[in-house]
Amino acid sequence: KGDRNKYVEFVVNPRKLTKTILTQKQIYLIIKEGSHAWGAHADIMPAFKYVYDEEQIKSVAYYVAKTFNPNIKEKIDKLYAKSDPIPQNKKAKMLKRGKKIYKRNCSWCHGISGHGDGEATKNPIDSIFPYDFTKTLLSKKQIFLYAKYGGKYWGTYKDDMPSWKRKYNDYDLKAVTKYIHQTFIHKK
Repeated sequence: KGDRNKYVEFVVNPRKLTKTILTQKQIYLIIKEGSHAWGAHADIMPAFKYVYDEEQIKSVAYYVAKTFNPNIKEKIDKLYAKSDPIPQNKKAKMLKRGKKIYKRNCSWCHGISGHGDGEATKNPIDSIFPYDFTKTLLSKKQIFLYAKYGGKYWGTYKDDMPSWKRKYNDYDLKAVTKYIHQTFIHKK
């Protein structure tokens, strides 16, 4: 109470953990290293490796994974299995199609080189903070589902990552996913 202007308010809009697309291992790595280490430009999840020891971080990751979204791997597999399969006659053309869609749509935010530095990040007033694909922890299935359903479906509070399922079919989204994964993602 009193004069509220004397205090700095820290406002964080964390992801809804009940909707997370992250596995226990991914949660552990983000808690340990912070979200910035894994491609986030807005570092609202700091690294806790200097605050907690290895066992404490593992315990928190276990608790978050088992309490809020205990069956995430099954959910990911089930949603992916419901997607349209890739027609055999289109498999050879996937990278070319994915590159075309990526350059037309995704690069606006994620940048041509996948570093999350596209044109949408350069507006000082309405800038967004897309992920750097060269650091991401997400699997191909997770990237596909994130692109298909958008960020809000997976617990983000903003619509920076829209759902692309109305504009692109599953083949197109899988093609983009393949392009992203093959072109930008470095194995950790």
